[in-house]
Amino acid sequence: MNLNLVKRQATLAAPAMCAGITLHGGEHVRLVLKPAPVGTGILFIRTDIKDRDNRIVVRPGAVTKVKQCTTIANAAHISVATIEHLMAALAAAGVDNLVIELNGPELPALDGSAEPFLKLIEQVGVVSQYAPRRYIKILKRVEVTLAEACAFIEPAPCLQLDVTIDFAESAIGRQRIEIEPDVKDFRDRLASARTFARSHEVAALRQAGLSKGGSYDNAVVVDGEKILNPGGLRYRDEFVRHKALDLMGDLYVAGPILGRVTTICGGHATNHALLTALMADPNAWRFTHLKAAVSSLEEFSPAL
Repeated sequence: MNLNLVKRQATLAAPAMCAGITLHGGEHVRLVLKPAPVGTGILFIRTDIKDRDNRIVVRPGAVTKVKQCTTIANAAHISVATIEHLMAALAAAGVDNLVIELNGPELPALDGSAEPFLKLIEQVGVVSQYAPRRYIKILKRVEVTLAEACAFIEPAPCLQLDVTIDFAESAIGRQRIEIEPDVKDFRDRLASARTFARSHEVAALRQAGLSKGGSYDNAVVVDGEKILNPGGLRYRDEFVRHKALDLMGDLYVAGPILGRVTTICGGHATNHALLTALMADPNAWRFTHLKAAVSSLEEFSPAL
């Protein structure tokens, strides 16, 4: 089943919970995923915040930071960081409506990939709901350039990703992946690809107060031609696979997309810049859903 073409909204069949250390803050947090009614969208609730609005709806306008990870926040300046791996798993599983309770400012890193989140979702199951699923149908090409990175999105019948990276470190080098990430391909090719950092970046991140919880258990560390992790890589091209995973999660901030997305030397900042440029052009996209009885598309005017 191609989850790019699912007709109805979906949520989890039952609550699911996990806990772990956060990558950047180094704190222990607890995450609870709860089924939600039609039209809820993806909603984070910071259960440790009691004195102001602790609800953050996932949408492009809620993204506030894209350095090292994707962070969203509400008008009360309550934020949740490192949402991209969970968002990628939700995108692959076709989950539209979910309440996510979190008792800290950042999601747990777990093993640095999306695989633990996907397994959590698949353990409880996903159920269809009565309302049609709303897609963003790409109508024309939109392109952005950010420093040495570029990205563009074009019309396509389903979500397609084409990701290229190019690093000076010979352990990474130039890598490319093309994928139509339905749940099977996501599980087989992207889900277990871990976040990565170069050794010189780790020291800089820690000096900046980041990556306090980073370790070989939740990230791949590269030093020139060497992989420092004792267990090595899960895939020869694990780096570009993780970049595609991040892209998928960053795109799902807007909801499911029918289009082909190409990024070259991109990252969270490029992904968000592309999404922002797309949303700013009402002639470039249109809300669409698949009718329950037929496969033709019914379209709605943009209204974010």
